[in-house]
Amino acid sequence: MWGNIAIAFLLAFIVSFMATPYTIKIANKIGAVDIPKDKRRMHTKKMPKFGGPAVIVGFIVSMFYLIIIMSIEGSLDLFTEQEYGKKLLGILLGIIAIAITGVLDDIKTLKPWQQLLGQLIAAIIVVLFGTQIEHLSIPFLYRIGLNEVFSTIITIVWIVGITNAINLIDGLDGLSSGISLISCISLLIIFLMNDSPIIATVIVTAMGGALVGFLPYNFSPAKTFIGDTGSNFLGFMLAVVSILGVAKTYTMAVIVLPVIVLGLPIFDVIFAIIRRMVKGKSITAVFQPDKGHLHHKLVEKGFTQKQAVLILYGLSASLGMFAIILFDSGIWKALSFLLMIVAAVALGYRNFIKENTENKTIEDKTK
Repeated sequence: MWGNIAIAFLLAFIVSFMATPYTIKIANKIGAVDIPKDKRRMHTKKMPKFGGPAVIVGFIVSMFYLIIIMSIEGSLDLFTEQEYGKKLLGILLGIIAIAITGVLDDIKTLKPWQQLLGQLIAAIIVVLFGTQIEHLSIPFLYRIGLNEVFSTIITIVWIVGITNAINLIDGLDGLSSGISLISCISLLIIFLMNDSPIIATVIVTAMGGALVGFLPYNFSPAKTFIGDTGSNFLGFMLAVVSILGVAKTYTMAVIVLPVIVLGLPIFDVIFAIIRRMVKGKSITAVFQPDKGHLHHKLVEKGFTQKQAVLILYGLSASLGMFAIILFDSGIWKALSFLLMIVAAVALGYRNFIKENTENKTIEDKTK
């Protein structure tokens, strides 16, 4: 297993790292460039936004190679009762639907309903090919079995919701790709502890490798953005792999742990929906972009873009660690860990605000 994990990571990393410079050149030729034309955007110069295909290619190459090798050596049977062959075909077709939608949006800028339609098509394809949430577990209470209709609805909502959550948090250099990488690492640890199917472990590792290959070009100061192609792909795959990885589990790990791991983008998208509906006083206002996301708020408080990204990395990593401790050691140890994190963050934030206020006072006096 560890050999497959190493291959999944390294192959995806190398392909993604080598492919990204080519996507930068392609972006400039096809017009997949982000121009800062409003105050909502945090960058000040035009930037290629076509890094997503490099991440997708790194992931696909790594996965195809490993699926073939594992099938030949007998460590992966695509035609067992789990029907991994059918599920993988559905995931591939879903990736194609997501990629087409993302590429069109990066080049042409689609309307929100058109993006949503592409995401729905991808999610429906995955469900039709057998990847579904079959039951939910409420922590410390009981397990709920789902009938076919509820299973289908919840799975589609989960996939579309996480896809949009990662897409919406993509507002600073390296933010969505870095948080996705942290989520991949957290899910990988949970999968290994849970003895999850090898296919889920390999998928999440290949995603991590592809992101590590891309991040050197995307972290501040960025040379390229991941674009809607990449952010939609990341959200889509994180949603799907979280289903595959905990499908055999009959404890609180079902959905609850992935929700915690992906808690930061989930909170951001839920808060954005509520904020926009209240401000716009209509459901259609949900599709109106604004400058109220977590990263915007941190920058408004005086943090630099790089500091804001690192803070959100830290929060995402803390949530991932909380989920791991919860799964391994129980609620009380996890809560005590979270309490220590909250105390440390509160102390650091207080010191930052105090120092920032003092610096502004000195600047005002010197003027």
